[in-house]
Amino acid sequence: QVQLLESGGSMVQAGDSLRLSCAASGRTFDAFHMAWFRQAPGKEREFVAAIDWAGAVTKYTASVKGRFTISRDSTKNSVYLQMNNLEPEDTAVYYCAAQSASAIIPISPREYAYWGQGAQVTVSS
Repeated sequence: QVQLLESGGSMVQAGDSLRLSCAASGRTFDAFHMAWFRQAPGKEREFVAAIDWAGAVTKYTASVKGRFTISRDSTKNSVYLQMNNLEPEDTAVYYCAAQSASAIIPISPREYAYWGQGAQVTVSS
């Protein structure tokens, strides 16, 4: 079992930056791929970014490439999402997710077993 707790959600203006944090507990952090998803009102949960168990490989959805950076710190059992040049379209609840490490880093929410409670990010124009 893994417990995930997001923090850092806020209301910001377009063009601002924000960093989300996700603290993991319960099992060996390095045994998991980690990811961020988001869900806007009336929309399905969508993949944002993922990082492998070693922190060596990352994946991003096209709309955030060049603006968002995912990273992890094993000494703090935490994963981060640095979001720069935020746009109103980035407004959503952001979720941290964990999945036992395998050869492939999944990007479907159905492939992640553990989830945080979500952090609201609101970007005004």
